[in-house]
Amino acid sequence: MVAEKKKVFVALSGGVDSSTTAALLVEAGLACESVFIITSEQNRPAQADAQQVAEKLCIKLHVLDLRGEFEQILDYFCGEYKRGRTPNPCVLCNRQIKFGRLWDFARDNGAEFLATGHYAKLISSRRRAEPEQGKQNGQVGLYEAVDAAKDQSYALSMIDRNILPYLILPMGDYLKRQTREMAAKLGLGTEQKPESQEICFIPDDDYVSVLEQRCPEVVRKGRIVDSSGNLLGEHSGTHRFTIGQRRGLRVAMGKPYYVVKIDAESNTITLGPKEELMHTQLWATDVNWLIPEPISPFRAKVKIRYNDKGASAKISPQQHGVLVDFDEPNRAITPGQVVAFYVQEGNNSRLVGGGWIERTGG
Repeated sequence: MVAEKKKVFVALSGGVDSSTTAALLVEAGLACESVFIITSEQNRPAQADAQQVAEKLCIKLHVLDLRGEFEQILDYFCGEYKRGRTPNPCVLCNRQIKFGRLWDFARDNGAEFLATGHYAKLISSRRRAEPEQGKQNGQVGLYEAVDAAKDQSYALSMIDRNILPYLILPMGDYLKRQTREMAAKLGLGTEQKPESQEICFIPDDDYVSVLEQRCPEVVRKGRIVDSSGNLLGEHSGTHRFTIGQRRGLRVAMGKPYYVVKIDAESNTITLGPKEELMHTQLWATDVNWLIPEPISPFRAKVKIRYNDKGASAKISPQQHGVLVDFDEPNRAITPGQVVAFYVQEGNNSRLVGGGWIERTGG
């Protein structure tokens, strides 16, 4: 529990999750202020909703315009597609913007804690902290939310672990329907707001148009082949494909074929049957640990994409990354996505780290 009258900044988007988070903390007697982040023109209209919630709760709303900093996320987004990879901008945004730049802003304005509406849990440990990490660090773990269907811990796998003791994530203890019920009971007016399924800077979920407008050089014709190199057709850009894709291939094979490889250098898309999507290994780099960095192999539940239920695997830390060996072949492992590692602690599944998928094997 956070002591009363501690100053908390709440990331307020105007949606049901963040508004309920703010209301619960105000109700608990904390000194709350809120922040609305402008990341692009697409999310600016939500500022009015955030303002309305802040007024209902009688808390101050700061508006933080981070469109300049967000250009780094857009550059990354385009750059990954140009490399033939499928990016995960939300994960990078969480690290650099929401739990990076926003936390800096909150601290600069006197906040001792940052709260968001993410569905993930924080649990404090009584274990002694690692001495080199300071008094608090290492004592707070990040865990899967109670609502498995809404769990967002995967998207937080790359945040700096040093921020964990200063976070408040109330939604991790509730089901989504309970959140909506609380919002209605508290009179927030957000209980009926629909889920946001789109990337915040992609209008109408049309990422192809955004890519082609921002980096038109991605539009170039290339070959579609099978794993033996046989020509199957032609494409107008590798950015239109992702590993495991079946629809929109415009290639008739008589049986289901999927994208099994994207080679941006040769501008080639390779298709194959489902069996060619299955792999038993992956290699990940730029690993981010939310615990003291392990040096020995360990067992974990591994998620390779958002909403993945997870698969059992052995994690072997290496000098420049980790090698993941799955117990059973895993489907459509996608370079550019994040792989997240979970260790069971009693009834809770703890997120211990994550990395960027570089390649597959096995």
